[in-house]
Amino acid sequence: MSEFILELYSEEIPPNLQINARNDLQEKIKRFLAEENLKFSSLNAFSTPTRITILLKDFSNTIKTPSKEVRGPKVGVMEDVINNFIKAHGASRKDLFEKESDKGKFYYVKTKAKEVQTSEIIKKIVLNSMASIKWKKSMRWAETDLLWGRPLRSIMALYNSKALSFTFGHLKTNDFTLIEKDLDIKTKKVKNFKDYQKLLSSNSIILNQSERESKIIKKFENFFKIKNFKNQFDSKLLREVTNIVEDPHVLLIDFDKKYLELPKEIIISTLQNHQRYFPVFDKKNEITNFFLVVTNKKDTNNIIKDGNKRVVEARLSDAKFFWDKDKSKNLIKQIVKLKDIKFYEGLGTIYDKTQRLRKLSGMVADEFNIKKENAEIAASISKSDLCSDLVNEYPDLQGLMGKYFAISQGFEEDVSNAVSDHYLPLGNNSMPAKKPISYTVAITDKIDTLVGFFLINEKPTSSKDPFALRRSAIGLLRTIIENKLNLKLRNLISYNIKLFEEQGVKKINENSENEILNFLKERMKNILKDKNIKNDIIEASVSSYFNDNYFDLYKKNTLMNKFINKEAGKNVISSYKRAFNIIENTKENLSGRPDSVLFRKDEEKHLFEKLNEIRKSLTVNEQEKDYEKLLLSLSEIKIFTDKFFDNVIVNDDNNDIKNNRLELLKMFCNTFNNFINFSKLEGIS
Repeated sequence: MSEFILELYSEEIPPNLQINARNDLQEKIKRFLAEENLKFSSLNAFSTPTRITILLKDFSNTIKTPSKEVRGPKVGVMEDVINNFIKAHGASRKDLFEKESDKGKFYYVKTKAKEVQTSEIIKKIVLNSMASIKWKKSMRWAETDLLWGRPLRSIMALYNSKALSFTFGHLKTNDFTLIEKDLDIKTKKVKNFKDYQKLLSSNSIILNQSERESKIIKKFENFFKIKNFKNQFDSKLLREVTNIVEDPHVLLIDFDKKYLELPKEIIISTLQNHQRYFPVFDKKNEITNFFLVVTNKKDTNNIIKDGNKRVVEARLSDAKFFWDKDKSKNLIKQIVKLKDIKFYEGLGTIYDKTQRLRKLSGMVADEFNIKKENAEIAASISKSDLCSDLVNEYPDLQGLMGKYFAISQGFEEDVSNAVSDHYLPLGNNSMPAKKPISYTVAITDKIDTLVGFFLINEKPTSSKDPFALRRSAIGLLRTIIENKLNLKLRNLISYNIKLFEEQGVKKINENSENEILNFLKERMKNILKDKNIKNDIIEASVSSYFNDNYFDLYKKNTLMNKFINKEAGKNVISSYKRAFNIIENTKENLSGRPDSVLFRKDEEKHLFEKLNEIRKSLTVNEQEKDYEKLLLSLSEIKIFTDKFFDNVIVNDDNNDIKNNRLELLKMFCNTFNNFINFSKLEGIS
C-alpha cells in the first residue's frame, strides 16, 4: 500500500492562518494530482499549531504517459526555433513531420510512450503547492528569502517509508519530526503514518483537528448535562480554539455573581472576544457566572483554573467601573464631545455627522409619517457612546452600550433601540433594523456614509473597498426592501450633499449623486442574485430602471421571476417577441406615436386602446401600483396581438399606413419596456 507523508513544522501559526493554509495546501495538491492524472484513494490534511501534515494514500508508483502528437512552430520559421522545439520534447530531426491544419502547415513531433516515477511527480506537485499557498500574512526570518506564515523549521517528506529528497528555500527534507517538550526540541525518526501518529499521541499531540474538536464538544456536553446548562456554544470560537491546542482539556470556572448585574453583552465580550473563553447559559438562556476554558494541559493543581478566574474577574471589575461611570453621563451632553472625534479626513467630525443625521432623519420621518421628534433625538445621540470609556475598552459593543445608557437615562424605548439597531445589518446573516425609528436612522446613517466618501472621491475600486461602502450599500438596500419601504433616494442624497457643503466639506466629485445611484443599482444585482432571481430578469429590470425607488425594482423582479414560466409570463413574452422582431428588422426611425386617424382595421384600434389603458396603469404613484395586476394586464394583451397579427398586414402597400402600424408596434414595445426591458430576456431575439 503506497503512502506519502508531508509534514511542515514551524513556529506556532495563529488559528485562522493555519486553517487557511491547511485547506489551501490540500486543495492545490488535489488539483495538481488531477492535472497529472494521478489516481489515489485518499488525500487528508491535518494541522496543529506547529505542524501542517498531508497524507496521500494508495497511488500507483509509476504512471504511463501515452504517445501523443505535439504541434510546434509553423513551417518556414527560423532553424533555431525548430531546433529548440525538437530539443524541448526530447526528439530528433528524423522525428519531425509536417501537417496541415485550419491555421496553416505546422511541424509536429510524436512523443514516445514512457513510464514516469510517481515520486518525481509528487515532488513537483508538493513544491508547486507549497510555493503557491496564499498567506493572508506571511513573514521572512533570519537571512532567508522564504515566505511562510511563521518561521518554517523542518520539512519531513516520506515516500513509502523512505525520505523523499528535495529542497524548499533553505530547507532540505528529512525523515524525522520534531517534538517539543519542556522547552526542549528532540528529533524522532518516522517510518510510516501509523508510526507517526503513535509517536505524536505518546507525546500528547492529537494531529487530527476533527478529533480535537470532537473531544472538546464531548467535554462541553458533559458539563452541560451535569450542571443542567443549555447546550450552547459559539461554533466559530470552537473552530479557533481547536487549532490553538494539541491535546485539549476543558475547565469549568466561575466568577463572582455580582458581575451578573452587568449587561450580558459585556460579559460575553469579555469572555469570548477578549479571552477566547465560552460563556455558559442556563436552560432559560440567561447567562450564568460560569465559563468554559479550553487548555493545552491538564490542570492537576487548579493553577490554570485560578489564574483564569483572576483574569476574568479583573476584566469584569474594570468593565463594572466603566459601566457605573458611563451610564450616568447624559447622552445629550456627550454630543458636544464628539467634536473631538474625527469621522474622516475631509469629512469633518462625528459631531458633524450626527447633525447631518438629525436633519436627514427628520426628512425621512416625514416621508414615513412617523414621530419626527423621536427620529431626530435618536439620530442626535446615536454616536454619543463613542465618548464612553466602556466603548473605548469594548469597541465591539458600540451602539449596544448606547442603547443601555439611553434606557438607564429614561429615553423612550424606540429611541433607545435605534441607538443600537441603526448599525444593522452587521452582515449577510444579520437582520436589518425593523422598528420605524430604528430603520429611519439606519437608512440615513448608511446614506450619509456613502455620500460623504463619494463626495471626496474615495470610492471603492474593483479590488479595494477600505471603507466597506459595498456593505453599507447592501445594508441600505436590505433595510428598504425587507421593511417594504417606498423611498425615493435621489432627493435624500441631494439634500445630504447640501448638508455636507453647508458644513464646509469640499465637493471633489461633481457627479457623486448619479454615481451613488448607479452604485446602488449594481449592489441591487447582488441582492437579487441572492434571492435566486434569474440573471436575464435582473439584467432586463436593472438596465432599464432609471428611478430611485429600490423596493419598487425589487417587486418587479420577484414578480417576473414568479410568473416567467407560468401562462401569464409566457403570454407576455410571446406577445412582445412578435412585435419586437418586426421592429428590430425595420430600418424606419420610429418614435412609438401612431396616429389613430390612419387606423383602418378594428384590430389596430383595439390594440391601441388596450395599450393606452396599460400606460395609464403605469403612471400611477408607486405606492398605488399593483404589479401583479399590471403583469396580468400585459398578459391579457395577447388576445389583441394575436388578432392584430392574424388580420392586419403590417407591410401595407400604402407607406403611411405601413409606417403607422410600425409605430403602433413600437408603442407596444415601449409600453412593455416601461415595466422591464423585455428585449433583454432570454429567447426574445
